[in-house]
Amino acid sequence: MSAVATPAPAPAPQDTPVPVAVRRRARVKTTESGRAQSRRSRRVLGIVAVVLAILWVFPIYWMINSSFLPLNKLQTTRPTFLPIGGTISNFRQVWNDQTFWDAMKISLIVVVIVLVAALIFAFLAALAVSRFRFRGRKAFILTILVVQMIPAEGLFISQYRMLDGWNLVNTAMGLAIVYTAAILPFTIWMLRGFVAGVPIELEEAGMVDGLSRTAAFFRITFPLLAPGLVAAGVYAFLQAWNEYTLALVVMTDPTKHTLPLWLQGLVESNRATDWGVVMAGSALIAVPVIAFFLIVQNKMTAGLVAGAVKG
Repeated sequence: MSAVATPAPAPAPQDTPVPVAVRRRARVKTTESGRAQSRRSRRVLGIVAVVLAILWVFPIYWMINSSFLPLNKLQTTRPTFLPIGGTISNFRQVWNDQTFWDAMKISLIVVVIVLVAALIFAFLAALAVSRFRFRGRKAFILTILVVQMIPAEGLFISQYRMLDGWNLVNTAMGLAIVYTAAILPFTIWMLRGFVAGVPIELEEAGMVDGLSRTAAFFRITFPLLAPGLVAAGVYAFLQAWNEYTLALVVMTDPTKHTLPLWLQGLVESNRATDWGVVMAGSALIAVPVIAFFLIVQNKMTAGLVAGAVKG
């Protein structure tokens, strides 16, 4: 038998090499397409941010605008978007109202007490649960979470009876006590996150350089906690300044009202509410809040780097 010759397999086709210039043009097109898409995304996000900012700012603008308008313009069905021909009589009426200043005094006293007490107690508690291990630590943290779940309205009766037994009803101190108790759980939880976020190795490095533990804490760690203290202070300030329901329960004497109660009394005092005066009062109530934010915003930024610079 004669052997049949098997044909040799055909060589595999080789890919034609792509020129370097073509590859470069493809990469350039891909990069430009990605940049264009990124620009469109940023443009859309910018438009959304502007719309949200307008929606957020408009109520504040409307309050200020209405505070300069007389009552006859506010009662018309056609809105007035610019206070052309406005008046400051609404602000003058609030400014000359002695009850406004009495309420302002009570609110400032309460806020100062709450701010100092809440920051001191919350800071010490947050430092204890973050830096030390002790019996009952987990139970304490769990208690903080559980307390925040209790509706504030469920404690009104017991809080009132407690303050009445201490003769603290219709007093700034009594209201400050219940405010501090309501604010502390969330403030402790907030500061606990800031304290836990600062490595203890920073204090140990300072102690290696010759600092005592107390000196290392206050010179290295404490400045890094300034943003957390400011954030907690802002929260405590806003809660105590704007709170209404607890003040309504505790401050039953009309001469001891806080600013939210005074503003509500201004609405109910007349059969036909003068909304221009109400808006002027609301604008004046917002002034201390704005001033507080202007004071603490730089402190928050400075605290971010103050503890990281050796000086």
